[in-house]
Amino acid sequence: MSNVIDVAQYILDKIGATSTWKLQKLVYYSQAWHSVWHDKTLFSAQIEAWANGPVCRKLYDQHQGKFTIKNIVGGDGSRLKEKEKQTIDAVVTFYGKYNGQQLSDLTHSEEPWKKARIGMGLAERGNAEISLESMNEYYSSLKSA
Repeated sequence: MSNVIDVAQYILDKIGATSTWKLQKLVYYSQAWHSVWHDKTLFSAQIEAWANGPVCRKLYDQHQGKFTIKNIVGGDGSRLKEKEKQTIDAVVTFYGKYNGQQLSDLTHSEEPWKKARIGMGLAERGNAEISLESMNEYYSSLKSA
């Protein structure tokens, strides 16, 4: 299993400098779809349902205070396995055309984020986990639709 820092760096290697907001959402979708397609996690770090959408705190700690980013300290996309790269490539191909706001809006319309935010206001701060089970259940249903 890879780590979220290597996944983020691989994404940045593919798309170049981008907003941290967009990077977080691409990391989230990479985790979700890897779980659906390969029945295992891409990385072990938890993803939380923040007001602006899914965020991996371990990655956030690396880019806090930045709007755009082109490198993650310690990140090395070459450490990923071929199937991991294939998942990320597919995610970047499909979701990469959207900006951070559009991706945030999309995640807000999907069940995993909404489920994790039950009982919280739309703009309320929160760090409830978006479970892998929730992601797998929701995105598996899209795969067969």
